[in-house]
Amino acid sequence: MAYLLVQQVAEAVQDSSTVSEVESVSQLDILFQGGWIIIPIFLLSILAVYLLIDRLRTIQRASADRNEIMAKIRDFVSAGNIDGAGAYCDVQQKPITRILKHGLERLGRPISEIQDAVNSAGKHEAFLLETRTDLLATIAGIAPMLGFLGTVTGMIKAFQTIQNLQGSVNPSVLAGGIWEALVSTAAGLTVGIIAFFFYNFILNRIRRLVNDMEQSATEFIDMLQTPAPAPRSSHEESF
Repeated sequence: MAYLLVQQVAEAVQDSSTVSEVESVSQLDILFQGGWIIIPIFLLSILAVYLLIDRLRTIQRASADRNEIMAKIRDFVSAGNIDGAGAYCDVQQKPITRILKHGLERLGRPISEIQDAVNSAGKHEAFLLETRTDLLATIAGIAPMLGFLGTVTGMIKAFQTIQNLQGSVNPSVLAGGIWEALVSTAAGLTVGIIAFFFYNFILNRIRRLVNDMEQSATEFIDMLQTPAPAPRSSHEESF
């Protein structure tokens, strides 16, 4: 009895291992069942990863402490050290400091001209930050459409098989077309959803940076328009 029990357990373990091997093989082969449409979807996924890394690095390089930068610039301008303020902006190499340097280079000109230069530089920096983010949105829209195209081609293949066999088919005969339809749709939706999520994530980070740049530009113009406090006379100091 014990021998029979051990033998049954061994057979059960062997059967389960065989099933797991079949499942693992089928998991590895799933993408190959999606047909040719998987190739452009896969290329779009690689492009999305590249764009994501590129934009995150750009945002990281552009991030800065706005309050600290404005405090430094205010100290330089208050001391009349315009060259020092420009050198500080060159060292920092941040979008905010590049915008402020455009204003510093035009000190002494009408305030409207300084403001126009600062606003123009801000628009240019915002454009650089947003460069190629639209490609992520494009991938988010195209990848699901390619998946649906794979669904259509897979169903066409399935119905062609039915027509060729004159209706005498079984589910295994139609498996190829059905696999192509389902896998391509799943792959396209997966790439599209991930790309759309990171597009909104990056766009939100860029909006924060642009908001900081706008606030810094406004604070800089206000600082130039605020007159310096007049020195106190010795008579006033005695009181």
